[in-house]
Amino acid sequence: MQPTCDAATVAVTAFICANCARPGQTPDSAGRSRSTVPEFGWPFHARQVLVPCTGRLQPEHVLKAFESGADLVVTVSCEKDNCQYLQGSERWARRADWVRTILDEVGLGGERLRVFYLAGSATEDMALGAGRSAPVCTAETIDLQVTTIRDAALRALDGLTPNPLCTAPDDEMFQQLYQQVDTGDEANED
Repeated sequence: MQPTCDAATVAVTAFICANCARPGQTPDSAGRSRSTVPEFGWPFHARQVLVPCTGRLQPEHVLKAFESGADLVVTVSCEKDNCQYLQGSERWARRADWVRTILDEVGLGGERLRVFYLAGSATEDMALGAGRSAPVCTAETIDLQVTTIRDAALRALDGLTPNPLCTAPDDEMFQQLYQQVDTGDEANED
């Protein structure tokens, strides 16, 4: 029996960098406040996974999201020149291109993976740590970027057929996805 999805069960998984669209912080070794996810106001069923850096995402995380029923996977990274981990956004962009080729080869389609960018906080954090003022991204700018991402994801969904792997979203499988994402703060290498 071929599983199907209807419009009510459309699932989007969004992997979001914890350092994008947040106010700058003076770097310290303890007592940091927990990162908050920007309010996207998704007009569809979306699962958000907060990661320390999208550069930590591995292809298997994205593939597992599709296996769990996602019709679309969205990643939100820091802008390439403002990443906390220097090259995390660029590392993920290279991996995303590779994952798209895999999705094309298995018949899901590379258009099901979208990569977006929000203002990072690395420049502001470094300036605050050095006791200098830093250029601050305004709330209005971030709101505009968030709206642009949300609208682009909505347009992407409009053109997609349901995920052929889709079954009813499996919460147990999704919890396993959360457990597999490395949430450590140290940078990793390709």
